[in-house]
Amino acid sequence: MAWIFEAVLAFFAALGLFSLGWLLYGRLLFPAGRGNTPLYAVIAAQGDGETLEQDLRRLLWLREGRGAVAIVVADAGLTPQGRSLAQRLLAPYPGAVLCPAARLGEYLGG
Repeated sequence: MAWIFEAVLAFFAALGLFSLGWLLYGRLLFPAGRGNTPLYAVIAAQGDGETLEQDLRRLLWLREGRGAVAIVVADAGLTPQGRSLAQRLLAPYPGAVLCPAARLGEYLGG
């Protein structure tokens, strides 16, 4: 009977260590003070935007955790179909924009 208690205790100890590690990892990704410095996540998109949807989904996870992340898709040679796809994917998300790669510095600078 004692081995069951030890197994349950070991399980909860491992679960506690995992939770602590997850919290520390989250603290590294999302520092405490939000401050006045905006956080931008930039995706360079080319061609038909084949991987754009997957990249956007990964960044939305980051945005959910931080909240103040502006997602920018830099048009680095999108075809008209790729540009249309990018605009469709970004439409539901306020703060997510499509901008030409040549003007990315202007957009991020101010």
